[in-house]
Amino acid sequence: MSETILVADDEREIAELVALYLENEGFQVIKCYDGSTALAYVEGQQPDLAVLDIMLPGVSGLDICRKIRERYNYPIIMLTAKGEETDKITGLTMGADDYMTKPFLPLELVARVKAQLRRYKRYNTGAPREDVLEISGLVLNVGTHECFLNEKPLNLTPTEFSILRILCQKKGQVVSAEELFHLIWEDEYYTKNNNTITVHIRHLREKMGDSFENPKYIKTVWGCGYKVEG
Repeated sequence: MSETILVADDEREIAELVALYLENEGFQVIKCYDGSTALAYVEGQQPDLAVLDIMLPGVSGLDICRKIRERYNYPIIMLTAKGEETDKITGLTMGADDYMTKPFLPLELVARVKAQLRRYKRYNTGAPREDVLEISGLVLNVGTHECFLNEKPLNLTPTEFSILRILCQKKGQVVSAEELFHLIWEDEYYTKNNNTITVHIRHLREKMGDSFENPKYIKTVWGCGYKVEG
């Protein structure tokens, strides 16, 4: 059974073009042209991935993203207008896994959809005990996608979980933002001014109650990257 992708964009030409490319790759696509219709769909159905334009009429893509994250962890890719850096950061903070700036290449979006689905399915298929990572009160179950801090559950998005997993698996090693990006998305679309990883790290720290000035878990090595120490 093919995966179902929700595409919500009020620019019909973009929605139709994206749907065409995704359908050519074997995906089933649900198209919505306004926020209210998209919100009604996600409240009644569970797609495998959502592509949400931020500036939707009726209900914004950010509000839909927040609603999804109240119940589900499936991947979300946000579409933003060129130069709207604040929207990108807000979307990632609300739980989106990735964003793309219009105009974009449809093939690039398809590549990112595939990368997000690969990662999500890889870490939601059940895990033996050896796939449980434990560091100073932090416990990650790689297979069940569960995370606990001092026995309290943390509600992490797929991308947040992946970042934390990689840092824990490489405990004591410094991992650059570029390396994290490639390990998670498995593509070559990283640029030096890409702040996606930075925003996710900040959001992770907030959820973990980890201070920026003196973090216990995710430490910044200035000019190099991030590391987790036991």
